[in-house]
Amino acid sequence: MTLPTNSSQTPSAPVAGLWKPVLIRAAVALVFGVVTAFWSSPSVEVLAWAMGLYLLATAAAVFLWRALPVFVPVVVALGGIGTLVTQSDAGAGGAALVALVVLGASELTRGVQKKDALSRDWLISGVISVGTAIALPFFIPLGAHALLGVAGGGAIITGVLWILSGLTLRHDAKTAAGAHAPGASPEAVN
Repeated sequence: MTLPTNSSQTPSAPVAGLWKPVLIRAAVALVFGVVTAFWSSPSVEVLAWAMGLYLLATAAAVFLWRALPVFVPVVVALGGIGTLVTQSDAGAGGAALVALVVLGASELTRGVQKKDALSRDWLISGVISVGTAIALPFFIPLGAHALLGVAGGGAIITGVLWILSGLTLRHDAKTAAGAHAPGASPEAVN
């Protein structure tokens, strides 16, 4: 999480509520990552359902966040549907590849274009998503377990990043709200 460098970058009213969608995105990624970490020998059907539901939930979280263009959650959701429909290693890997490349490229673009409290986090998340997408085709021949491992590993890293960002935003919003409350003393803020 990028911390404010001066008082003009402290959380404003629109930024104050930003922690909720950030934590939703983190929760989606972490749940998927934990499921993939503890599933010892998943079948192709498990791969399709887990990856498909993860991509659909990620699309919903990105849509609710409203920080990326509308086509991004649409493409990610279509990747989830594609994974569910194909029910194959190649189908799941290919659909996830497209979804994660579009998501990652959009996050990278957001991080470069808009300098705000989450700029660095967007860049890191974008690199993770694109990196995961690029790695997926190399693991298709190894099957469902390998594909879930790669996708789950990227999801865990992304989830940890976004949970730290969300909690920092929440803390900063509470601190800013306490500092601006009528009659608030400096001791009350700390």
